[in-house]
Amino acid sequence: MTVHKNIPASLNIDAIRAEFPILQREINGRPLVYLDSAASAQKPEFVIESVAGVYRASYANVHRGLHTLANETTEAFEAAREDVRRFLNAKSANEIVFTRGSTEAINLVAHTFCQMLSPGDEIVISRMEHHSNIVPWILLSKKNGFTLKWADVTEAGELDYQQLAGLVNDRTRLIAITHMSNVLGTVNDIARIRAIPGVAEIPLLLDGSQSAVHLAVDVQALDCDFFVFTGHKLYGPSGAGALYARGDWLDRLPPYMGGGEMIADVFEDRVTFADVPHKFEAGTPAIADVIGLGAAIRWVERHDRIAMMEHERALMDRAMTGLAEIDGLTVIGTAQDKGAIISFHMEGAHPHDVAQILDKYGVAVRAGHHCAQPLMRRLGLSATARASFALYNTFEEADAFVDALKKAREFLI
Repeated sequence: MTVHKNIPASLNIDAIRAEFPILQREINGRPLVYLDSAASAQKPEFVIESVAGVYRASYANVHRGLHTLANETTEAFEAAREDVRRFLNAKSANEIVFTRGSTEAINLVAHTFCQMLSPGDEIVISRMEHHSNIVPWILLSKKNGFTLKWADVTEAGELDYQQLAGLVNDRTRLIAITHMSNVLGTVNDIARIRAIPGVAEIPLLLDGSQSAVHLAVDVQALDCDFFVFTGHKLYGPSGAGALYARGDWLDRLPPYMGGGEMIADVFEDRVTFADVPHKFEAGTPAIADVIGLGAAIRWVERHDRIAMMEHERALMDRAMTGLAEIDGLTVIGTAQDKGAIISFHMEGAHPHDVAQILDKYGVAVRAGHHCAQPLMRRLGLSATARASFALYNTFEEADAFVDALKKAREFLI
């Protein structure tokens, strides 16, 4: 058995890794070191089999049939909604809408909420947002006439709370902000945002694509009106995610898409809608993937969340110690409250070249603008390389990442 130092006693990393078939692969003759989980995490056998089991044994469309297969699949589908409710600590499963992921969830809120806005109204976002929490607001601001305001980021990669406070006024209708940056790893202090004068009365949307994986999320404690996350970063299938909408928001907002399932009655000249949350789930959903999302949540819940966070933080600290020894390498984002994401730039080397050389040593990292071009411009960069850690990573892999970077520097510089 491999000895992993400083791992919380409640975690058995060897056993966890054994649950992920893909981690047995070799890349270019070397063991795979997968450090791209911020883009998409790998899947344990439990999740893989939960999806395959739907197709093998009980697949049918949900909510519409009276036969055994339809009833079984509907029960599993709705059980996944309860899994999401419990995972986020929402008050009711009726506050949970299944979507294809965070992008669709944000678009759902944007396209419905903005129908209530008038020219001169304002929405606040930040410069550290993923494009999924930027592009919908830009498109709709041009169509609906509201103004988009940008909260700035400090040189350390932290949200500029003072500047954000200066943006809030009696015309602010929504604040839409990331809970944890996919580039910087920065975890934004939501309580501090809520404490800004006037913000307590303003609807708040949180992009939890990263935080749902790395933090113990409680939407009631966060006091947010909307929270979105995606399954494929949470060890689950792609094509399934969720929107949490507090209280009566789903009743107040108009439907996002029209079609089957979201209706009560359809007449030649009018439509009445299904009760929430089905009002927002038009058409046949990603049935097996939603059930797989529920399985991923249950798999995560097997493990001590605090121990998971401690392990990921220790991995990042181990890597950061090694990176400090590499001349010409700069870590982008040094916030005090930071998740297990390291974006970096190597002087004299393009991030794409760095990533390609790391791949020769079996180390998978991401390189590019990470769907965050406004942030890149704010930082004076066109791209970075990014290593992101997950529960299944080891200290040996953190060391292998650093060693591969040293070799890359020798080759490129």
